[in-house]
Amino acid sequence: MQLTNRINRIQISPTAAVIAEADRLKSQGVDIADFGPGEPDFPTPEHIKEAAIRAIRENKSKYTPTGGIMPLREAICAWHKRELGSNYAAKECVVSVGGKHGIFNVMSVLVQAGDEVIIPAPYWVSFPDIVKYTGATPVYVQTWPEDGFSVKAAAIEAAITPKTKILILNSPSNPSGAVVPPDEYKKILDVCRKHNVWVMGDECYSHFTYEPNKPFSIASAADSKEHVIILGSVSKTFAMTGWRIGYVLGPAELIQALIKLQSQSTSNPTSVAQYAALEAMTGSMESVPQMLAEYTKRRRRILDGLRAIPGVTCVDPGGAFYAFPNVSAYLANGAAGHAMAKDSTELAKLLLDRAHVALVGGDGFGAPGYLRLSYATSIERIEEGLRRLERFFTRVEAAA
Repeated sequence: MQLTNRINRIQISPTAAVIAEADRLKSQGVDIADFGPGEPDFPTPEHIKEAAIRAIRENKSKYTPTGGIMPLREAICAWHKRELGSNYAAKECVVSVGGKHGIFNVMSVLVQAGDEVIIPAPYWVSFPDIVKYTGATPVYVQTWPEDGFSVKAAAIEAAITPKTKILILNSPSNPSGAVVPPDEYKKILDVCRKHNVWVMGDECYSHFTYEPNKPFSIASAADSKEHVIILGSVSKTFAMTGWRIGYVLGPAELIQALIKLQSQSTSNPTSVAQYAALEAMTGSMESVPQMLAEYTKRRRRILDGLRAIPGVTCVDPGGAFYAFPNVSAYLANGAAGHAMAKDSTELAKLLLDRAHVALVGGDGFGAPGYLRLSYATSIERIEEGLRRLERFFTRVEAAA
């Protein structure tokens, strides 16, 4: 079969592959300690579910405007202003089929072959492939554990060329949990403004930050609108991953281009899910601090457990719900004195096959020698997973 060059430029998401394999083993009755999924393990809050049920009963199941129902677009702008200090109108908002869809559409309308897009590493696995699909080139800017993996304005400026079109900045970050401090973020915006480069702020984890960090949006900075695109989602904040509702905030001309693209691809996001998202944006947010409090406990436990394994180091994540340990000591030529695997991808497969622990290798995130563990699971499963990891890395089970 002759496939297009654009589809051959990309790979299937490594996180999706891990989830599929873990699900296959679970279907065979294997007990998996699952640190793979990047989604809250909490249920969608009841008032949001009830809004969806009400929408079904009221027959709100027809096509909606391509860019989303107007009450939801207005509510997103009002919520973002209240929570994150921006100032957008409904014409500067489009509702997408999840956050990833919004990113894909932005790249599709703004970049093309010959352009460059700057992506700090470690990065979310889908960023480079979405850029490659458009024909543009990802340009990676390395970050360092001693800085909490937070990118610096000077490093961004050094990577900018005449071909640079967009900087993608995910803060808090998947996979590292890195948070860019507001002052540094504003310096990055100044650099991008000077070089006429867009800043796309991926804020999907905005409300899951740990002290001393606070939720922050670069859209709150003065005179930012003409250079900033905001990507958001209800998935993480409201435990609504499967509802597939995201949004893009930006200049009205860009939003109209995104709506035009959606009109010829997905059309409108699911009508019932939009009414659930409307309730999320206008209703109680009491579930958010409750989730954050539980993530804080889990974060402490998983960090302590990982650091107790000889040769494993792990930076405190400033946000999100991922631990990102360095396990390079156990890879080829590693300091542990023996090689369990040639790279972190192979190590992740061994852990799934032998220890029945599901996690994702750092190679797909631009971070060789690291593993990503989601602690969006119960303390009991975290404890069991840590026991299995400790046994594996101390060779009790690794040679089985």
